[in-house]
Amino acid sequence: MAAGSCRLLLLLLPWLVTASHSPPGCKIRITSKGLDLVKQEGLRFVEQELQNITVSDLHGKEGQFHYNISQVKVTDLQLAFSDLHFQPQQHLVFNISNASISLRFRRQLLYWFFYDIGSINASADGVRIHTVLQLAKDGAGRLKISNITCDASIARMHAGFSGTLRNVYEFLSTFIVTGMRFLVSQQICPSLEHASLVLLNSVLDTVPVRNAVDEHVGIDYSLLRDPDVSTDTLDLDFKGMFFPRARENQELENHAVEPVIKETERMVYAAFSEYFFDSAMHAYFQAGVLAIELQGEKVPKDLEVLLRATFFGTIFMLSPAVDAPLRLVLQASAPPRCIIKPSGTSVSVSAFLNISLVPPGRPAVQLSSMAVEAKLSAKVFLQGKALRVQLDLRRFRIYSKQSALESLALFSLQAPLKTLLQLTIMPIINERAKQGVQIPLPEGMDFTREVVTNHAGFLTVGADLHFSKGLREVIEKYRPAPTAPVYPSSRPVEPSADPRQL
Repeated sequence: MAAGSCRLLLLLLPWLVTASHSPPGCKIRITSKGLDLVKQEGLRFVEQELQNITVSDLHGKEGQFHYNISQVKVTDLQLAFSDLHFQPQQHLVFNISNASISLRFRRQLLYWFFYDIGSINASADGVRIHTVLQLAKDGAGRLKISNITCDASIARMHAGFSGTLRNVYEFLSTFIVTGMRFLVSQQICPSLEHASLVLLNSVLDTVPVRNAVDEHVGIDYSLLRDPDVSTDTLDLDFKGMFFPRARENQELENHAVEPVIKETERMVYAAFSEYFFDSAMHAYFQAGVLAIELQGEKVPKDLEVLLRATFFGTIFMLSPAVDAPLRLVLQASAPPRCIIKPSGTSVSVSAFLNISLVPPGRPAVQLSSMAVEAKLSAKVFLQGKALRVQLDLRRFRIYSKQSALESLALFSLQAPLKTLLQLTIMPIINERAKQGVQIPLPEGMDFTREVVTNHAGFLTVGADLHFSKGLREVIEKYRPAPTAPVYPSSRPVEPSADPRQL
């Protein structure tokens, strides 16, 4: 029994391995250079978050010395030394060292019969923050910050006092400074946890996962697995599959070569396999939109004359329909296929072309139905965050499905029909493809200095990044509605003017 189970497991093992590692249609790599740019924007964001930390009021009594500290506000931050780097298994590590925080708060002090109220300026020096962000795929296939570990400490804190009781304050300030140092350090990590798990995740929510491309098809950019992190790179494997919106659950099995990114010179690389483009053409084919019809005045005049001459005998036999308009219907007979080689990208198309006469008020009369085989060259380029394709007709062949003799008769139509496709049909196709499809990047982040490189079975787009919108701007746009507090905090209590309440 045990031996039979082992044999069954060995037979299933290759299938299980394949199923657990589905090849991606799209792969994105962020390099250390890209992380440096993210650090600059992230540091501004951290400064803004720490300036808004909320510190609880501090009350205390030491002998005859009573104090109440409230309305604590951060007035300035100096984050001189910071570092953001990849770390395998832990993904992202963010360190701040030797920073300083300037504070201002309201004081109420009672010493024997002396009562004083005013403000105090304080500074926290030698601030150290060590944060580790865990990145993972969530249930919807979206990249998220799944966990954060944080440790913060303040080496020194100093409070400056003024007034008639200055010497007394400085003597007793140890109690105040010690308490404030503890409270401030305790609020740094909860603030960064909220910033990461709530605010930064709201930015990641702007990455398209399963979105409509147009009224006919959509695209699935869900992550296939958790990020793969090395010391220099972070790689993301996306499904990268188009689907017809009328059949959103339709799956197309991926048999294409898995994209492999080796470069690290640019900030980011996006790789797309033949499957990415094949699934797009398969989805449009399934949606029934890979067809173009030209009738009447839309048929070029020279071509119409040639077609009427070619089919003169048939038209003459149908004399009542001699002056009837012509109709050309070009429709793909199978999903087009994409071929990516180091020398370039091409698309193979199989279609049929029906030529008919359409007498007014009478059924259409088919003159010919011919098979079409075409090869298009494809120029793939990036514009903004949209991946676009420009197609150009290279090879074209027509033949009859009925007989070799009819194919020979159609030979004279080959050059005019190719010209028709180039001048009439290709502009229509390229106009439809003009919109392109968005690459999965967060809102506010765009590509610059793009370069496209072809490989065997896939192509890569290397680019640098820039922020067209700041993190704060995107966060404010998509800020989640407030619910329960994410971390404990207490609002400053308005200090009492009555010393007996101290």
